[in-house]
Amino acid sequence: MVVVRAEMGSDSKIHLFEEVAKHNKTKDCWIIISGKVYDVTPFMDEHPGGDEVLLAVTGKDATDDFEDVGHSTSAREMMADYCIGEIEASTIPTKRTYIPPQTVSHNPESNDFAIKILQFLVPLLILGLAFAVRHWTKTD
Repeated sequence: MVVVRAEMGSDSKIHLFEEVAKHNKTKDCWIIISGKVYDVTPFMDEHPGGDEVLLAVTGKDATDDFEDVGHSTSAREMMADYCIGEIEASTIPTKRTYIPPQTVSHNPESNDFAIKILQFLVPLLILGLAFAVRHWTKTD
């Protein structure tokens, strides 16, 4: 769905996030940068970083990704050629923060006892094995 909003005598297309997110293929690619929607489909083959970079930022606000790369002035000027409107900000999902998976807590005291036993039993086992080999290989 496209909402057309009249602002100061000009028509500005306002796109909903759900609509923009559907354009996520090489032959049909829209991205969101700084509140504007860009149809970068014609630019896919020309993008210096390859089309994978552009496809990776579909379905989200790509502003941070765009700024992190440090695009040149000429790249920023080229953006105007691909602008097709603005994004309705209220339709952009809030950023999800990374929540690490729950892990089982490690109880070092329970392992300490097992380690102490092994430290005692392993040398005894080696010593017993050495005596057994010596006894069986001993010639009278």
